[in-house]
Amino acid sequence: MRDPVANISIRNLSVGYGSEVVISGLNLSVKGPGLVQIIGPNGAGKTTLIKAILGILKPLKGEIRINGRRVDGNPSVVGPIVGYVPQTFPLENDRYPLTPWELTLNYLLLHERKWPRLLASNRDKERVARALRAVGLPMEKWYERFWELSRGEKQRVLIARAIVHEPNILLMDEPLSSVDPLGRVELAKLIGNLSKGTLTIVSSHDPVLLLPYTKTILLLNRGYYIYGKPGEVLKVSVLKEVYGEAVLRLGDHVHICDSHLRS
Repeated sequence: MRDPVANISIRNLSVGYGSEVVISGLNLSVKGPGLVQIIGPNGAGKTTLIKAILGILKPLKGEIRINGRRVDGNPSVVGPIVGYVPQTFPLENDRYPLTPWELTLNYLLLHERKWPRLLASNRDKERVARALRAVGLPMEKWYERFWELSRGEKQRVLIARAIVHEPNILLMDEPLSSVDPLGRVELAKLIGNLSKGTLTIVSSHDPVLLLPYTKTILLLNRGYYIYGKPGEVLKVSVLKEVYGEAVLRLGDHVHICDSHLRS
């Protein structure tokens, strides 16, 4: 059952890998619905923060609460209420004979602990169809091999997979990366529409495409962060504290010239 209002509360969070502290002293509170962007240079800790929210990484210090429940390294708390679109997907380049329909249905059945897929009910199938329609994937693509789809179509399938169990929190790690320019614009519109009813947190390198839909932005760079409305964060003087001379103002917009690598 969906919570009426989704919220994530982060208090004095420090997280990292072994002895390496990537994020320290982060305090943050967000409520849905709406779109929150996480931006920052390579290695700033964007993916690390998402993993901590998912419960994959246990905090070195501090706490994370989702809808009032502590996560702190426990993915089982997160799974029922959060959808996740990873930066990379294991089957993306493999010629594994799995279709978008099967990929989305199998995830739903695993989520509901139903297996094998013969246990799928008509309601389950309706939820899969609803998710694939919601992301705008043409029906003729539902039964093609996943690896034969375009990068943009694959992203739509991964988003459908993330929303099929109807979460009210959605985490996306670089969902616009490796997609052609037109595909990025279309995906940005899709993400913006989803955020109208879902607390949607997206990591990105350049916030411009998602800016029309964005409620707040977290600018992150390891021990440094600033959180606020786009107009408060996307100032040249603020961005240069993190990106240096890689920040350019073109007309009414600020652009960040940051190479795309995993962070």
